[in-house]
Amino acid sequence: MTIFLRNARYFPPQVFILLFFMTDLDHNTYKKYIEMITNIVILSLIICISLAFWIMSMTASTYYGNLQPISPWRWLFSVFVPVLIVSNGFKKKSLNHSGALGGLVVGFILTVANFSFFTSLLMFFLSSSRLTKWRGETKKRLDSEYKEGGQRNWIQVFCNGAVPTELALLYMIENGPGEIPIDFSKQHTASWMCLSLLAALACSAGDTWASEVGTVLSKSPPRLITTWEKVPVGTNGGVTMVGLASSLLGGTFVGIAYFLTQLVFVNDLDISAPQWPIIAFGGLAGLLGSIVDSYLGATMQFSGLDESTGMVVSSPANEALCLKLVNQR
Repeated sequence: MTIFLRNARYFPPQVFILLFFMTDLDHNTYKKYIEMITNIVILSLIICISLAFWIMSMTASTYYGNLQPISPWRWLFSVFVPVLIVSNGFKKKSLNHSGALGGLVVGFILTVANFSFFTSLLMFFLSSSRLTKWRGETKKRLDSEYKEGGQRNWIQVFCNGAVPTELALLYMIENGPGEIPIDFSKQHTASWMCLSLLAALACSAGDTWASEVGTVLSKSPPRLITTWEKVPVGTNGGVTMVGLASSLLGGTFVGIAYFLTQLVFVNDLDISAPQWPIIAFGGLAGLLGSIVDSYLGATMQFSGLDESTGMVVSSPANEALCLKLVNQR
């Protein structure tokens, strides 16, 4: 402090004015100031990372000759938008720390590969996050493992996103980054990869919509998919007509997102095969994915009824509980 005062004559008056006002800042103003500085730093890092990726792609295209370099705007979009979406999901408690990091990896790869992949992933994430929180109090009474806000960790993120991420990488190796029409007569392998990725996301959406909507809106008890016997709500392998219809709608929703993105970003649709069947394909994938998931749940997962609470549990963790096996028949 003595050294500071001794050298005070070397500091301009503006420094003392700034220090004076900063001491009078309340906590909220200081917090907003720090948040603004943090956002500026993050944006600067994103721009630097995007430019670095662009330089790498330019170098690779120059070295190999047959690779098309990715534009800096595509790099910027592929980094900035996933960061923005994941940050929002983390703030709203849809993702925890590990889930946010996993979401960044999945979102970046799918976005840089194909914008249709990105919009399909985005619609799945937004709709699933909203439905998970929808009627949370009702679900809390029905589900013994219900988590407030439905936070997803890295395991859940990669369970839904690992296959699409692998397909997106294979798509870039086969075709390079960019949007193409799904046309088997012209680009057979790449078209299969696009449909496979769409099916993976539609299956995830269909399963989520079925479990989040069917358990709340269904007026009749679920039936075990293997024997068609009535089982308690929350039983692995239990299905309802409302849940199956919801899975169809969930897959269709993802298919519509993919189709609309094709209309915006693909230039030669007039000389390509019709793209509207993508919507029907998404709906069918969502329905079949939910059915397959229910069958695997009925045959490979444990479901027991805790008769002290009346809730279905997924593992006999506490031997003191009175459990009744409900789905292994």
